Amino acid sequence: MRRGRDEEVDVVEYVGSRLEQILFASWQHFSLVVQCLVIATVLAIAVAALVYRSPALTAVANSVSAIGLTIPSFALIGLLIAPFGFGVAPAVIVVVFFAVLPILRNAVVGLTSVDRSIVESARGVGLSRFQTFRRIELPLAWPVILAGVRVSAQMVMGIAAITAYVLGPGLGGFIFTGLARLGGANALESVATGIIAVVILAMVLDLLLVGLGRLTIPRGIRV
Repeated sequence: MRRGRDEEVDVVEYVGSRLEQILFASWQHFSLVVQCLVIATVLAIAVAALVYRSPALTAVANSVSAIGLTIPSFALIGLLIAPFGFGVAPAVIVVVFFAVLPILRNAVVGLTSVDRSIVESARGVGLSRFQTFRRIELPLAWPVILAGVRVSAQMVMGIAAITAYVLGPGLGGFIFTGLARLGGANALESVATGIIAVVILAMVLDLLLVGLGRLTIPRGIRV
């Protein structure tokens, strides 16, 4: 019992002595994930808009999103070191790549599930294909797309920590630093701080996405 209390005190002291550094790394981590999610969402919707009317292209998109998730993130990060070096660039590429996959699958599902009679009615009243997509199909598919964004956010929050291997920004530095000197002073505290902070950020981001859904999804569609 005494040892458990001592370890708890050690963690509190570790966090207290590095609070400013932890907060800065948390902001970097959160910013990296959010910006990559925005990029991934735009890319996924653009690709889905190009393929959802074709069953063959839809199957290809679904296959790519499924196969892409089997690629080990650590291996992909390692492969990007040669062409992009260390730093932010490989971190952004890896996070965007994995973030796109769940969103793309959901975007294709959402767009293909829109009732075709509604689309034909919109075209019948004179809306162009782009206007129909922007004003009818995309809003109706948005709840499904946003569900994919939420899944993607939780997934890449952890992947963003791995990008510390290429000196990417965020909380992964605490985890890798602790693992590198496991058994040494403050090693476990460093790892625990990184992991707990990532979990907290994931919860905060999910709550924000829930709020985004309430703001952007009409009540009739939510019901």
